[in-house]
Amino acid sequence: MLTPFHLAIHVRDLDEARQFYGEVLGCAEGRSAPTWVDFSFFGHQLSLHLGQPFANEATGRVGDKLVPMPHFGVVLHLDDWRALAARLTAAGTEFVLAPSVRFEGEPGEQWTMFFRDPSGNPIEVKGFPTMDSVFAS
Repeated sequence: MLTPFHLAIHVRDLDEARQFYGEVLGCAEGRSAPTWVDFSFFGHQLSLHLGQPFANEATGRVGDKLVPMPHFGVVLHLDDWRALAARLTAAGTEFVLAPSVRFEGEPGEQWTMFFRDPSGNPIEVKGFPTMDSVFAS
């Protein structure tokens, strides 16, 4: 059984972050204070603190595309991934890497998308038909 991770990152504006993580991504808000807010990021604890977001550069390779490094994200069941991709698209999200499939027909076939939160923090969300295939090689 997997246990939740905890990640604390900086955001520039808590109201903007609340709108994105709560309304666009659909994450439930937890505790908060004037300088931070917690969200259930798909069952994991994500703490957003006021401050300067971490630096990142497009140095990671996903196929022939460069994506921001470092980045964080989550792995979802494919149906949930598709629903989130549709919600992000409907919200007008600008994708770093649009929703797409990788390794099609191979072990570890996965769907992925990269986007940024309003503070520029890069997020990757992967989708798999079964969690058994997450580490397939």
